[in-house]
Amino acid sequence: MGITKSEIFSDKQNEMAKIAKVLGHPARISILEYLIKSSTCVCGDLVDEIGLAQPTISQHLKELKNAGIIKGTIEGTSVCYCIDIEKWKAIQSMLNLFFDQALPCTDTDCC
Repeated sequence: MGITKSEIFSDKQNEMAKIAKVLGHPARISILEYLIKSSTCVCGDLVDEIGLAQPTISQHLKELKNAGIIKGTIEGTSVCYCIDIEKWKAIQSMLNLFFDQALPCTDTDCC
């Protein structure tokens, strides 16, 4: 498989692809749903809630944090995570703009 030439795509396209990739795993979706439902920072409850091993959850949290979707704070020996509201709203806006584009035809006879 060839190397992706990300430099030939716009920053917006690269950002959307990065977000889509991060959201492309059901464990990450589950983690995000739990954080949203909790409406507070979560410290260590994810293993029991999600049902995956701690190292697996830690890896998924790392991917979400690297993408900026969540943020974490250290409290003693634990790290607490929550949704980064500003980034969340930016992602919502980006995806809404993408999906709100008018399609070239409105019926199923296009192709």
